[in-house]
Amino acid sequence: MTAPPLIAPASPADAGEILTVQRAAYLTEAQRYADPFLPPLTETLDEVRAVLTGPQTVLTARLGSRLVGSVRIRVEGDVAHVGRLSVAPDQQGRGIGGRLLRAVEAVVAARVCRFALFTGADSADNLRLYQRHGYRVVGHDSDPKGVRLALLEKPAPLRC
Repeated sequence: MTAPPLIAPASPADAGEILTVQRAAYLTEAQRYADPFLPPLTETLDEVRAVLTGPQTVLTARLGSRLVGSVRIRVEGDVAHVGRLSVAPDQQGRGIGGRLLRAVEAVVAARVCRFALFTGADSADNLRLYQRHGYRVVGHDSDPKGVRLALLEKPAPLRC
């Protein structure tokens, strides 16, 4: 049995590894939507570094010294917005995404009323992951290029 990944706050030194895993993880989404310019794929190293020194919380998952996943969360008022959940393609389906999601929610749970996120409306695996963790589709929208997005929310333990 493999040891679970170590989940820890990201540091600016993790920026390159985060970007590498993020790009690898989002390639299947780019193929699914025939859009190689999805924001997670076009984000630059400097932009990732800026996120890591800004107000967002970023967590990483490591197996030994290898970074295998990351996730971000940004609080606006009483809502926590989850984003850029990424797991290395060869590690997907092993529970790392769920561990990252639970960990990042726990960081801000006492300060918010609900969690919100979006994913591609045709991204069945992503939708299943989020629904397993209590998220429900609350609507749909489209990105500027017309890709349909599913908007999901989940109440936080703090009931407002």
